[in-house]
Amino acid sequence: MRLNPDEEELERARREIISFIREEVANAGAQGGVVGLSGGIDSALTATLAKEALGDNLLALIMPERGVTSDADVRDAKELASRLEIPYHVVEISPAVAEVMRSFPFDTFPEEQRKLAVANIKPRLRMINLYLAANLKNLLVIGTGNKTELLLGYFTKYGDGGVDLLPIADLYKTQVRALAKHVGIPEKIISKTPSAGLWRGQADEAELGMSYSELDRILYALYDEGLSPSQAAEKLNLSVEKVRTVEARVKANEHKRRMPRIKEFEW
Repeated sequence: MRLNPDEEELERARREIISFIREEVANAGAQGGVVGLSGGIDSALTATLAKEALGDNLLALIMPERGVTSDADVRDAKELASRLEIPYHVVEISPAVAEVMRSFPFDTFPEEQRKLAVANIKPRLRMINLYLAANLKNLLVIGTGNKTELLLGYFTKYGDGGVDLLPIADLYKTQVRALAKHVGIPEKIISKTPSAGLWRGQADEAELGMSYSELDRILYALYDEGLSPSQAAEKLNLSVEKVRTVEARVKANEHKRRMPRIKEFEW
């Protein structure tokens, strides 16, 4: 698919994702799926397509953190679930975060490492809730990650990366936005500043150091068009250093995209 797909390509992508979700659930012998709704575009698109695929056999969990998740995100998630007629539960993760913080011996670890380590507790707790619901009702956990995040390793290992299937993970953020418009996701969700919600005021693009639009153009040139960093830089009118920085991040996070390595014996 082109980075900026036309309506025909978007409709084909919609149909193929719906079929993929339906087939994966059927092949697993599951009763349906469960998805985490954050109020953001990726989960909104995933839930919309999963609803088309599974009908009444879809459950949503909305898992805010008190003082971090905005009221607007919770409201948008609830409104989307109601509009799509997806049953949902709100599971507040703050008590679980507080208990981990209380019980873990943080004072024996370097202070400068704590912010990100603590932030990663949250998606991992959300993963636990999703699998709890999945186990209780024989559901598959439907992930919401996109291709930009997966290539860059911009997700939490065994957190939002801990899922059973990833329906939109071959779509760059640019393509996610286009498909979201195509299927009628509310504009207030599409235009929202992307955030993983790891801490108050956190914004993806500020943390990544580039806009998703620029990142997608670089990634598409490198991994879909097969250009070298110097060729990509020339085509996109960017510095080679910037392109190589993105390429280095993809390579450094390879371990997040594969199953744990197994020591194999040859004797």
